[in-house]
Amino acid sequence: MKDRNLHETWDKIANSFDKTRKKPWKECTDFIESLEPSTILLDACCGNARNILSFHNKFKRIICLDFSSNLLKIVKEKIKEIENIELIHANVEDIPLKDDSVDNVIFIAALHNLKGKKNRIKSLKEIKRVLKKDGKALISVWSREQDKFRDLFKDKKIKEGEEFGDIEICWKQDGLDVPRFYHLYSKDEFVQDLEQSGFKIVDIKGAKFCSKDYDDNYFAIVKK
Repeated sequence: MKDRNLHETWDKIANSFDKTRKKPWKECTDFIESLEPSTILLDACCGNARNILSFHNKFKRIICLDFSSNLLKIVKEKIKEIENIELIHANVEDIPLKDDSVDNVIFIAALHNLKGKKNRIKSLKEIKRVLKKDGKALISVWSREQDKFRDLFKDKKIKEGEEFGDIEICWKQDGLDVPRFYHLYSKDEFVQDLEQSGFKIVDIKGAKFCSKDYDDNYFAIVKK
């Protein structure tokens, strides 16, 4: 289901996002390095493709999918000399790929931007659908236990149409002030959504990037 506001939000901040997001996370590089070479990797909601650019020689084919046309334009400029990376402009809730067509997937810091549990589950089921048998995916989300937002949810009143964990976080770099939807996860809720989508959880762990006391991200390795 296309969310026009979501698309417009990320198109607006695409250039600023690219300037401030250069290095891949270690959790991503460790996962990618563990994968078999000469296979097909899907980077679902690829953003500016920071997690896969340095690994293009490892894979037979990399598919970068995103719903933001402006982010894909940025990626297109970066891969001019790279032949094995394909760009797809599409929603992760409706991936235009055949069943069992990719060996592995990374789905990083994007699930939490989808509004509504129904759409988040649909996106996870799409990831599972396109994965080959025994294929693995690395999926990450923001934690609502993180230092910055932990106390906010203690007394937060849920408005009509909201889910517990929903929040608006503004992008305030480069003179911008653009509201972004987030659904912040507890670890238990993340596990439940992965299992409801039919995944087998291989490993799940928290990570601290900005928080000092509590995990601000969760990373799960799952199998079909």
